[in-house]
Amino acid sequence: MTPAERLDRYARLAVEVAVNLQPGQFLRISADPEHLALVRAIGAVAYERGARLVEVVYRDAHLKRARVEHAPDDSLDWSPPWALALIDHMVSTRGATITITGEAEPELLADLDQRRTQRTRPRLAVEKLLDAENRRLVQWTIVGCPNEGWARTVFGEPDVERLWDAVITATRLDEPDPVAAWREHVARLRERAATLDQRAFEAIRFVGPGTDLRVGLPGGHRWLTGAEDTVDGIPHLVNVPTEEVFTTPDRRRAEGVVRSTFPLSLGGTIVRGLELRLAGGKVVEVRAESGVDAVREEMATDDGASYLGEVALVDGDSRVRQTGVVFYDTLFDENAACHIAWGQGTQGALAGGEQMTAEELAAQGYNDSVVHTDFMVGGPDVTVLGVENGGAEVPIITDDAWVLS
Repeated sequence: MTPAERLDRYARLAVEVAVNLQPGQFLRISADPEHLALVRAIGAVAYERGARLVEVVYRDAHLKRARVEHAPDDSLDWSPPWALALIDHMVSTRGATITITGEAEPELLADLDQRRTQRTRPRLAVEKLLDAENRRLVQWTIVGCPNEGWARTVFGEPDVERLWDAVITATRLDEPDPVAAWREHVARLRERAATLDQRAFEAIRFVGPGTDLRVGLPGGHRWLTGAEDTVDGIPHLVNVPTEEVFTTPDRRRAEGVVRSTFPLSLGGTIVRGLELRLAGGKVVEVRAESGVDAVREEMATDDGASYLGEVALVDGDSRVRQTGVVFYDTLFDENAACHIAWGQGTQGALAGGEQMTAEELAAQGYNDSVVHTDFMVGGPDVTVLGVENGGAEVPIITDDAWVLS
């Protein structure tokens, strides 16, 4: 493929397969300035497909840095009314949104006051969008855009072509028929989710170097994949790539210690060597080789930010893992290994969860928060076990291979 053909093919994957834009729909794109070429390619495909309007919301890490340094403290989490109105319109008209990742300077904010840095987000707008996604009111997806800065972080040099090669492998664009390849892949993930649903484990346990963590699961939990349908029945992929099966844990029942197996890019800081201790479901101790303040301050965002909202299983067959690349980008790295997340859960992972009141969700152990941060805990040295109601432990992933049947 020429670079132009590659960009067009990637844009078509994002629009036609991942977000599955329908004629007449409104499309919101969230991107960094470094993603401009992909934004334009996605917009062109969207209009070709019949989009009513493509609206682009640009994030600028340098402006965020200036805001953290100089803006009034009480303005940091303010949501502009026009941002709220845009999300309201997208929800009311059943629109779609594509978020593009791939930070050009992932440690740009590492030297700033992390209390202010981790607060600097449009809180109400984030809450509205998370709620719409959780209740399946919009189609949404996340894709990554290779750029020189991201490539420099990954490879130590701005080798964008090498990064593109890894992204193409991870997203199955190297297949003769990527659409068919994605359908087959999603079918395999759904088989795994169905097997886990049949088992109805009481908890999931991770055991490995520096890790012995037991995560309790609520009654009536369901295992999901990155493929879902909106309330109107429109299928889409919530991120590309996707290699996981996941569910929502009981926020009250996580015990033990866990060590991250990949670096974590978190709001302008790279967190390395992250270790957590949990008791009664809550993160009660945070340690890291670097970036520890960013984690602690994000976990102080609200009550749910220090409890778990996701547990996800990925084995060594992952296309992302097979690239051999650590992407320093959660979209890709979370699909290379098992991961858990602090912050918001997924209502759809509870039977009838999308129709439950806040009180009913809380009674099930559902965790609510304005944040949702995945960090990677799996790998060749980590065993994953399903814990049955009687306490028996059943291997799920051993020696990096999926063994549950």
